[in-house]
Amino acid sequence: MKIRELSLFCLDLNAEKAFYNNTLGFPITNESANSFTIKIGWSKLSFIKSSIQHKYHYCFLIPSNKLNEAFNWLEKKTKILEIEPNKKIQNFQSWNAYSFYFYDANGNIAEFIVRKDLKNDTKDSFSINDVLCVNEIGIPTTNIQKYNDLLVEKMNSPFWKGNTISFGTNGSQEGLFLLPNYKKRSKWFPTDISIKPSPFNALIENNNFFYKMNFLNESLIIKKND
Repeated sequence: MKIRELSLFCLDLNAEKAFYNNTLGFPITNESANSFTIKIGWSKLSFIKSSIQHKYHYCFLIPSNKLNEAFNWLEKKTKILEIEPNKKIQNFQSWNAYSFYFYDANGNIAEFIVRKDLKNDTKDSFSINDVLCVNEIGIPTTNIQKYNDLLVEKMNSPFWKGNTISFGTNGSQEGLFLLPNYKKRSKWFPTDISIKPSPFNALIENNNFFYKMNFLNESLIIKKND
């Protein structure tokens, strides 16, 4: 599965644009008074002006051999979050993955992740061009089983790891939906930010088909994009 397009809602659009374009260096592909879009590998990430503050958790995939290079590169540009004292890199053993976290300009929790199983090494020195895609987006819910069943039915997107009680995942290592039950797991790791359903729109590719996704007021609507 691949997240081809993801649109999020943003209170301070100018600060967000400055962070992603000027600080991190992602190229802007489209902009207006109320939105902008950046290119991230095979994904497009858009921010749309909102009068309400929303907080998201999303993740960017980087080559599997570039963890330390990317960490050093990002640390020069913004603060990397501590997971615990003197620890900023998380090892997800059951995922065969490593990641580190940072806040964007609107306080969203962003993440760089390497997934060793993908074996997508590169020989080049790390740069912004090595960020491969938007890799994860959180879909908070109180009914993981219901959301997973809908994703399976509408997109043939399988349950991946976790459980249907507190925290599950759906998709593949190239593109993943995080499904936290926010009544059981209240905070986004590794922060004190509360997990709350926040609206987004997306275009998802799975098994060579494309699907439009809309998440609003805890309602998840998925339609095949013919």
